[in-house]
Amino acid sequence: MNRLVFSAKALFAMPLFVMPLLAAPLFAYAADPIGTARTTAASAQAASAAATSADSAKEKDETLDVTVQARRLDQARNGLSPEVGSSVYRISQADIDSLPQGADTPLNQVLLQAPGVADDSYGQLHVRGEHANLQYRLDGIIIPEPISGFGQSFDTRIVDQVSLVTGALPAQYGYRTAGIVDIRTKSGDTANDTDSGGAIDVFGGTHQTFQTSADVYGSNGPFSYYFTGTLGENNLGIEAPTSDGSPLHDHTRQGNEFGYLSYLVDPLTRVALMFGTTSNQFQIPNTPGLPGVFTLNGSSSFDSANLNETQSELTNFAAIALQGTNGAALDYQVALFSRYSRTQFNPDPTGDLIFNGVASSDFHSNQANGIQVDTTYRLTDTHTLRAGILLQEEHAVFDNSVAVLPTDANGNQISDVPFTINDSSGKTGYLYSLYAQDEWKIASKVTVNYGLRLDRMDEYVQAGQVSPRLGIVYQPTNATTIHAGYARYFTPPPFELVSSSAIGIFNGTTNQAPSPQNDPVKPERSDYFDAGITQRITSELALGLDAYYKRSSDLLDEGQFGTALIFTPFNYAMGRTYGLELTASYTHENASAYLNVAYSHAQGKDIESAQFNFTPAELAYIANHWVYLDHDQRVTASFGGSYAIGRTTLTADATVGSGLRSGFANTDRLPWYTQVNLGVIEHLNAPWLGKFDTRLLLLNAFGRVYELRDGSGIGVGAPQYGPQRAIYAGITKHF
Repeated sequence: MNRLVFSAKALFAMPLFVMPLLAAPLFAYAADPIGTARTTAASAQAASAAATSADSAKEKDETLDVTVQARRLDQARNGLSPEVGSSVYRISQADIDSLPQGADTPLNQVLLQAPGVADDSYGQLHVRGEHANLQYRLDGIIIPEPISGFGQSFDTRIVDQVSLVTGALPAQYGYRTAGIVDIRTKSGDTANDTDSGGAIDVFGGTHQTFQTSADVYGSNGPFSYYFTGTLGENNLGIEAPTSDGSPLHDHTRQGNEFGYLSYLVDPLTRVALMFGTTSNQFQIPNTPGLPGVFTLNGSSSFDSANLNETQSELTNFAAIALQGTNGAALDYQVALFSRYSRTQFNPDPTGDLIFNGVASSDFHSNQANGIQVDTTYRLTDTHTLRAGILLQEEHAVFDNSVAVLPTDANGNQISDVPFTINDSSGKTGYLYSLYAQDEWKIASKVTVNYGLRLDRMDEYVQAGQVSPRLGIVYQPTNATTIHAGYARYFTPPPFELVSSSAIGIFNGTTNQAPSPQNDPVKPERSDYFDAGITQRITSELALGLDAYYKRSSDLLDEGQFGTALIFTPFNYAMGRTYGLELTASYTHENASAYLNVAYSHAQGKDIESAQFNFTPAELAYIANHWVYLDHDQRVTASFGGSYAIGRTTLTADATVGSGLRSGFANTDRLPWYTQVNLGVIEHLNAPWLGKFDTRLLLLNAFGRVYELRDGSGIGVGAPQYGPQRAIYAGITKHF
């Protein structure tokens, strides 16, 4: 059920390094010194020009060799990641450029154009009815997920192609399995038309949005590089909690950078270094007119419009990889990776105590380091063997300073004088995994990929599992592809979010837990079944249909329960998820369009961990009833397209949802919503200025006001509205 898109990345031309002309001696003859000098100079120039031409041709050949070598290694690296039996949806750099917002589109909004991806507040994505559980890979290397927050960890500008791999995954993929976001990054050795170049982008508009970005790439023989960075700010950092579209106290400053360095050691070996950082600052938006709930130092009055809560987020990552091939049977990649992530929530000391009875300064950090090895060996023409290992160590720190008020046994406030409780902890955890699989071409039209994966975790709990995987692809004709698969999954809870805090230290305060029970969060174990078909109706039209079913024990979910906007994981004893996805894509000359429609059903029963976050009434109801997960959205759709008229491109994209869950134990849901974005892109090539692009974007063109959340439901802390109509413009200068 793949969307059939093709990368617009063109073969880049070889650079010309012009050798300096060699000075030739002039011989003077008495008979005709001037004529002799002219003749000698002309001969020297001709010889020099011939030498220069030969040198240039030689260097062009050498550069071509480097290009071929880099592409050979790219193909070898891509061959390390099989997709047999799973569902794959690809979005190329050209597809991103044709979106109304282009490369300024946040990565989560890009992924919303894939089937089965539902939108949520705080930039969250839900793939096939699951909360988060996404694995991000850069050029095949796992980058551990950061502490969840509002900002995106990766800038869309780094993407050459992004693939969303879902369904019954091959044995190579583990831990985070709702979807693999596999990003093939831009790099200098596969750039465009010259040996170096780049672009500068300025983007801005409604909500005092202003953002600048730049990237630069280049190559010199075996060495290549790509760097990009973005800085921006606006007054709509987090979804508005009210329907007026201009929330109070919602300013954000965001910045990120990414670098890629590569060196061809020899024609069959490459060393690559990737690194990046994301730093975001957010004001927490306010809802005016809230009544005071608690009394602080004799007063229960505070203007909620003047609350001053903030949150800062930082994520750094780096990876170095040795990647190579023997040119025949063996491909390999050995990577060392590191990621540091931290989040700091700063309360309003007065306002939070009056409205919530709690003012908590929360600091969370997590350092993850690991090694990943992937190998491919083509045993015969019909058998391709793959194997690999992953070792990862994480260290999490929780340092919270919580101001509270004293209460009696019934939870009634007994004093208006606050006091502070320090709640700090730390933990080191380990993940180990290895896999082996065989891609067996049984017949010319049938391919089977079967394998085993062994996972082990040593974190707050110790557990492990051996997981069989099986995928089959049958291609009866060139226009028809049928796939099916089964996968056993083992999903540890996100270590960076699990805390060992002792909830009893808050007894007798306004931060006392609703329930005293706090069983440890366990890994989820599940069986996943997937089957689908893609059919090319004509050379321009392709359709796809995919069905999936997942049954889980210890189903993992997450909720925002405290005052800090940081998620907390918990388990349902049982879970079931199933759905259908329909995809369509159409291309004809200068026009293209796509449509995705997904139906999903996700439920859980009996909360069995982190119960202190729930009221006794919720626990009792969920123990005896299948309840919808808070991120369950029955129908999700996306569609869009572009049409080029000369140098002008008209573009549109849209998302549709039947509404996330709400109410007591998620027994209700929010209304349907639709958001349509329109854009115009103009490609210009002006004298003196050169090539540059301009774009005009109308976000939520029809001005539909809709809620993503209404503040009710399991693990939902506050209401959030989708963006209202806004106008943005941008200009990109290429050099």
